[in-house]
Amino acid sequence: MPDGALFMKAKESDRFSFQHFSVSASPQDMQDFLDELLHFSVYEMDELNLLQIQMKFFEIGSKHQEMSLSYCDGILKSPELMDKLRNGKFEVVLSDPMYPCSEIVAEELNVPLVFTFRFSIAHATERLCGQLPAPPSFVPGAMSKLTDKMSFTERIINMLFYLFVDPFCIIAWKKFDNYYSEHFGRPTSYCEMMGKADIWLIRTYWDFEFPRPFLPNFKYVGGLHCTPAKPLPEDMEEFAQSSGDDGIVVFSLGSMIDKMPKETSNMIASALAQIPQKVLWRYGGEKPDTLGANTRIYKWIPQNDLLGHPKTKAFITHGGTNGIYEAIYHGVPMVGIPLFGDQPDNLVHMKAKGAAVIMDNIKTTQPQDLVDGLNAVINDPSYKENAMRLSRIHHDRPINPLDESVFWIEFVMRNKGAKHLRVEAHNLTWYQYHCLDVFAFLITILTVVLYIFFKMCKFFIMRCCFRSKRKSKKE
Repeated sequence: MPDGALFMKAKESDRFSFQHFSVSASPQDMQDFLDELLHFSVYEMDELNLLQIQMKFFEIGSKHQEMSLSYCDGILKSPELMDKLRNGKFEVVLSDPMYPCSEIVAEELNVPLVFTFRFSIAHATERLCGQLPAPPSFVPGAMSKLTDKMSFTERIINMLFYLFVDPFCIIAWKKFDNYYSEHFGRPTSYCEMMGKADIWLIRTYWDFEFPRPFLPNFKYVGGLHCTPAKPLPEDMEEFAQSSGDDGIVVFSLGSMIDKMPKETSNMIASALAQIPQKVLWRYGGEKPDTLGANTRIYKWIPQNDLLGHPKTKAFITHGGTNGIYEAIYHGVPMVGIPLFGDQPDNLVHMKAKGAAVIMDNIKTTQPQDLVDGLNAVINDPSYKENAMRLSRIHHDRPINPLDESVFWIEFVMRNKGAKHLRVEAHNLTWYQYHCLDVFAFLITILTVVLYIFFKMCKFFIMRCCFRSKRKSKKE
């Protein structure tokens, strides 16, 4: 675990053994990076043109790469740590490829590699490195905010999204390509090394995803963190029970939004004060002036337990994957206030499935917009019915997602990998993958055949004409 980790803490030492390693990036560096990304995404992006947005994301991405490579150095350039890993008799490397170099560690230890992964923009990593098929005609690129039912114009947008993101990622990965090649002393690439992963555990499922083709080594295990609701703390239970038949609303914008501008918090509080439900709001900022008697603010809430409470009528969420899956697990309709990253796209999935309404932007949302959204998901029974339908799909599986994840990790350990599930596409060139060489060959053959056919036709026509002329002269 890096000593610069912001969210990871060395706890539960009875279950895990942690090994610290030094990195040049400090926790404050990571916090500053996240603050910059969040502020830009929420408060600045709407005022810039597309080129300015992409340039800013490229700048932010470069900072992320530098921090990522410092993590690589912390592991790979520590002889003591690498010796411990080599002598540890490990059987598998489990990693989130959001940070690189787990592929190098797996190669150095000569053990299989399992990824646990949420997504990459436009599914670039999954497509380019994992060879996951994604026809742009009906597979919307991640973060495109499109559904699988696209109009002609939307299919153009989706195709352009893929075509733009792919070269952008290839250029952005050059730093990793050079790092990997330098480490191994031979030409290789980040994508090539990622493609060696035996299993990809994708943290979504068909209750969330649109139907699409996938590969035998891609396993969808969304909701693996979800559990049945436990009893609430006594004060929360009393507050929930005091709501009567109106019920409660759970409100959280995630762990990264601890505070917000006062005018924004006042806007939200004034909207919540207008609904008959009791509201439990996770918020660490200053108490809003417009806070109603029906709303209580907590610095932390047992979100999963609240969503599983029988009094819960709706969930106001930023659209993070974990929160959405807890709502799906318990069958709770959602009102989405997306902030950045994958959140707008996640909520588009839920809206398309009839389980959510979405606010356009936290800066432009008015109190009445939020009130209308809450009234819709609470009073229109279709939202609850659709949320319960997704919940049934989530639970109606031959094996729960956590056990499935464990099974595939142990499967890889027992069988020393899962290369029999790895498609041959990894060993094909881009033109072989798309059969362009086959098309070129067939077109060439067809051209030759047509050329010969037309030449023969011309020959016979000319011969017939010549005979006709000779016959005419004789007469």
